[in-house]
Amino acid sequence: MWFKNMTLFRLVEPLPLSAETLAARLEQRAFQPCPSHQPSSTGWAPPLGRKGRDLVHAAAGRLLLCLRTEEKVLPAAVLNQMVDERIAEMEDRGGPVRRREKQELRERIVGELLPRALCRSRHGYAYLDPAAGWLVVGSASPRGVEELTGMLRKTLDTLPIAPPRVRQSVAAVMTAWLAEGQAPAEFTLGDICELREAGETGGVVRCRGQDLAGTEIRAHLAAGKEVTRLGLCWNERIAFVLDEALAIRRLQFLDVVRESLRDIADSPEAIFDAEFALMTGELALLAPRLLDVFGGEA
Repeated sequence: MWFKNMTLFRLVEPLPLSAETLAARLEQRAFQPCPSHQPSSTGWAPPLGRKGRDLVHAAAGRLLLCLRTEEKVLPAAVLNQMVDERIAEMEDRGGPVRRREKQELRERIVGELLPRALCRSRHGYAYLDPAAGWLVVGSASPRGVEELTGMLRKTLDTLPIAPPRVRQSVAAVMTAWLAEGQAPAEFTLGDICELREAGETGGVVRCRGQDLAGTEIRAHLAAGKEVTRLGLCWNERIAFVLDEALAIRRLQFLDVVRESLRDIADSPEAIFDAEFALMTGELALLAPRLLDVFGGEA
């Protein structure tokens, strides 16, 4: 249980939910396998996976959720071929086929294929930290984040969250770090960055595996480009790429963190619980420090 990406949301109002209360709400929208006639199905599933029963996994007051989505797979090439063949048959019998008829035909063929289509599943994770006032989503994709937060809002009837706001421009501060060749105490620069010119049509430069203190990067900064993504390492414990919206990508918990799991029992349940507790404990320390280096929360 290690998040690879992360988006933070501040709980703007208290959300006093116990694990039992939250699980009862999630049960109302628990995942059900995709019916034969529907293209997809979404619902809450046990975070522990097939061996789990509980819809909420709790550790140190933090509540982990899992949203499962199942989708029918209809290859576009196959669908288009069937539609073209049917249209050709219709034209042979009665002349040109109108656009509306083609659309209706396509919908009928999709309905015919759905019961025979293969299914693929994906899982999205998030956890609530009511004491610290955070919702942490294990995704940096706007679509993935909206999918999970939207479903949670429907489930709870309310979800008082907002992206964290800081007092200083994230891009401007990261640009200053790169220009100085160093990040503030506890942080070190990685080898990944993205620089963007001002304006909607401005050029973008992406660097990976490169010395960020080198002359090439400095030339881009001198030309007026601003840092919109930057690789960082915190306390030699967590490496990540931070973007200007404070979303975190390429999240990695380094060996010094994982070493504390060596003595954990080898059952999947024990390992899962220990990893979740360790991950959330580390992120609980990182999140406020990350906001502090941008002037604190506004």
